[in-house]
Amino acid sequence: MAELIVKSRDGKEVGKRTLSPNFDTVRVSMTSLHRVVVAEEANKRQGTQKTKTRSEVRGGGRKPYKQKKTGNARQGTIRAPHYAHGGMALALTPRDYEKKVNKKERRASILGVLGAQAEVGNVTIIDSLVFDVPRTKDATAFLKNLGLEGARRILIILPQYDEATYKSFRNLQNVEVRTAPTVDQSAKSQAFSARDLMVAKNIIIVQAALDRIEEVWAK
Repeated sequence: MAELIVKSRDGKEVGKRTLSPNFDTVRVSMTSLHRVVVAEEANKRQGTQKTKTRSEVRGGGRKPYKQKKTGNARQGTIRAPHYAHGGMALALTPRDYEKKVNKKERRASILGVLGAQAEVGNVTIIDSLVFDVPRTKDATAFLKNLGLEGARRILIILPQYDEATYKSFRNLQNVEVRTAPTVDQSAKSQAFSARDLMVAKNIIIVQAALDRIEEVWAK
């Protein structure tokens, strides 16, 4: 694995970093990667959709008109699917979309994609990234110092959730902020996924986040 340059927030080189050999040795098949990404996307779905069948719609208890001698087709209720405000045919019901993927397979996919991105030069390591107050202007200046101003699909990986940093990048359309694997179960803390790494054109990793990734996944 080639050495990666570690830069400061100002874009200056402050050192070099070699990724764990496991990033280079992991080789993941496209089948496994596809299975992991499909599972990640499926697990985001809430599955709370619900529409009412004809038996659940209110009203329609009596027959709308008599069976014969009206010239109309026979009808038993005005809450049938072909009536306005009637029930739905083949109504949607809540369901669980969760797909399970082997932990080792998922970690191998993430390491494989991250290692491949590093090989082609799409990974930048930052010694630290902390904002005192949320300010989009500072976030834009930071990307400009790295030569990524106007770049498409930038993924920033933090060691842990930081509200000021997150809000600083929130208004930038092509930037996604994620965190390294952590024990913090906060709803705001969102660890990066294999898909995040795949679609990113430029990946910025804080050095402490990289330490955490290697500690947890690249043993």
